[in-house]
Amino acid sequence: MGLNAIPMAVPHTRPCGVTAHATRRDLIIGYEPWVRRVQVPSSAGHLMEYQRGRDGLDAMGFAAHVPHYLSQTDYPAATESLLTSLSKATGLMLPLDGLRSASAVVRGNIDRQLANGGEAAALVTALEEQYDTFIQGREGTGLPAATTEALPTADELAAALERFLAEQTEPDGPPDLPSG
Repeated sequence: MGLNAIPMAVPHTRPCGVTAHATRRDLIIGYEPWVRRVQVPSSAGHLMEYQRGRDGLDAMGFAAHVPHYLSQTDYPAATESLLTSLSKATGLMLPLDGLRSASAVVRGNIDRQLANGGEAAALVTALEEQYDTFIQGREGTGLPAATTEALPTADELAAALERFLAEQTEPDGPPDLPSG
C-alpha cells in the first residue's frame, strides 16, 4: 500500500481529492478517477507497485490532491484523506480525530490570511470556479463543462503563488499545528 501526495490546481476550500492506483482495476472499484490517464514522475514505491503487477501480485496506493499553493506547507487534510482511503481499502479503523482538528486549524489559518483579498484570494476564487465547473461537468457527461470565462494564465498563477508563498515566511505566519 503506497501513500503519497501530488500538487494540483485545486482549492483548499473543496474536499481533498484522492487518486487511487493499483495493479488491477478491480482493486480500486468505487474510486472515481480525477482524470482517466496521467503520466507523472514516479518514485521507488510506484516502481515496486508496477513490478508487483508484472509479477501477478496485488498492490495499490492513493495520492492526495494537495492545492499547489500549499505544497510547501503542512496540509493535514491530505493526510486525513489518505488515511480515510486506506481505512476504506483495508478495513483498518485508524484514529483521525487529531487530523480533523489539525485540518480545521490549518484551514482557519489559510482563510484568515486570504480574508484581506488580494491576488492570492483571487487565485483561490478562480480555482474554486474551475473546480466546481469540472465537477459539475463530470457529473453530467463525464467531461469538464465548457466555460466562456478566461482562466488565469500560467504566469498569473505563478506570480500569485510566489506572492502567497512569500507571505507564508513572514513572522506573523500561521501558528504551529497542535501536537498530538
